[in-house]
Order: sequence, then C-alpha cells, then structure tokens
Amino acid sequence: MHHRHLLPNEIDLLLDEETGFGVQPLREHVRGCSDCQARLAEAKEVVAALAEIPLYSPRIGLADRVMGEVPVFVPWHVAARDSIARWVPTSPAARAVAATMIAVVGSLLTGLTLWIATRGDVLAMFTGLVGEGARGGFTQAVGDLVVAFFGPQVVAAVQQVGPLGIALAAGGFVLASLGTVFGLRLIATSSRARS
Repeated sequence: MHHRHLLPNEIDLLLDEETGFGVQPLREHVRGCSDCQARLAEAKEVVAALAEIPLYSPRIGLADRVMGEVPVFVPWHVAARDSIARWVPTSPAARAVAATMIAVVGSLLTGLTLWIATRGDVLAMFTGLVGEGARGGFTQAVGDLVVAFFGPQVVAAVQQVGPLGIALAAGGFVLASLGTVFGLRLIATSSRARS
C-alpha cells in the first residue's frame, strides 16, 4: 500500500470505522503517510461539522409541490384505466343508464356479426358486386388513359396484334435501344482513341 495514497472510498471506510479484510492495511498506510493522515483528519473535521448542523424539517406540502413538478412515467395500462375511470359516471342512476346503453349496443353489434356470419353468401355476393364494379371502373379508366395518351389508332393496332405482337414489338424496341446505346459507345470510344 506504500506505492499510492488512499482513495476517497478508502478514507470513507476508515471514517466509518469499518472492520474487514482490507481495512487493516489502510490503517497501517495512514500511520506511515503524512499526506493520508492530513486527508483523514480533514475528512473527520467535515464529518464533525456536519454532525453539528441542526436538522430542519421541511414545510408541510413540500413533497406534494416537488412531485407536482416532476414528470412521472405512467404505464400504459394505468393510463388506460384512468382514462376509462374518467368516463364512468359517479351517480348510481347514471351508471345504470350507461350499463344499459352498453348492453344494448353490444347486443346489436353481436346480432349484426352473427347475421353477417350466417349470411355469408349475401356478403360474398355484395363484395363480388362491389369488387367487379371497381375492377370494371379501373379497367375503363386505364383504357381511356391509354387512348388519350397514344391515340385510338395505336390502341386498335394493339388489339389487332394481340399479346404476342405486343411482346415482339417490346422485344424489338429493347433490342433497338441496346443497339443504339452500344453503337453510341463505340463511336465515343473510337473518337477518344483518335484524340
């Protein structure tokens, strides 16, 4: 222990008059080190001065005022419970009316759900009609957009050649585009080579 001075937590151990495995070497170091003796004496003076300070009790309501300023984390389930509690009426008559209304609405929703479940064919037919109408409207809108963008002659030509003709035309367009790109690169490369 002679290679260094005591750390603050080691001085605290001596101040608290701890008795343990590592305390005896600390005491021996203090006996031989004047600097650590001075630091221990200063710490004892501070402890003695703190012991002489009178104890004051805070005014009533201090904790409530302080906690009113502290943001407190509220778990979600507590916040949900408190939110629901604000909506619950306080008088017994109002609670009975609210319970009756909840029972009526719950019964209506349950009955509606059961009716939909037992009348699945009606629901499927209604959904099919709505879906078919939406699909037809979308197809018509896309067709009108294509006619407005390309013209009726192009649309008539596409209808005449069919999907295979469209695929061949698209493939030809891609091949022509790639040929153009490679041709332009070849021209640019050869002109750089001459420079």
